[in-house]
Amino acid sequence: MRVGLISDTHNLVRPEALDALRGVDHIVHAGDICRRDVLDTLAQLAPLTVVRGNNDMADDIATLPEHVRIELAGATLHVVHDIADVPATLDGIDVVVTGHSHKPLIERRDGVLFVNPGSAGPRRFKLPITIALLDIDGERIDARIVQLTQ
Repeated sequence: MRVGLISDTHNLVRPEALDALRGVDHIVHAGDICRRDVLDTLAQLAPLTVVRGNNDMADDIATLPEHVRIELAGATLHVVHDIADVPATLDGIDVVVTGHSHKPLIERRDGVLFVNPGSAGPRRFKLPITIALLDIDGERIDARIVQLTQ
């Protein structure tokens, strides 16, 4: 199963992001969406799981959950916008997906894969514009960062 990870779109759905997400089996948005139409566009590509970010205050998205735990292809993902809000105990969690910092990150901590897809929205400072792809194949879970623009 291939999962597209995206975060910090801040009202912007780049065509490059849509191209990179085409063909995924599921999309996870880790917050800072800012407008419902961003989700409507992504939902046309694949089933969608979403959490609210610190900038998601519009009435139609303010009720989104702050965190969610989902199972995809036998892997359990914990999704939350800010890594500071990740619970101390991650029993049963295979992957933690965060956003907020706009800095792409893939690392393993105590057997848990942490992925921040970076920001697919407006450029912030000199940080890259990115998403991530997560491949789940039985016990094997791999992630990679996809740079969308130079």
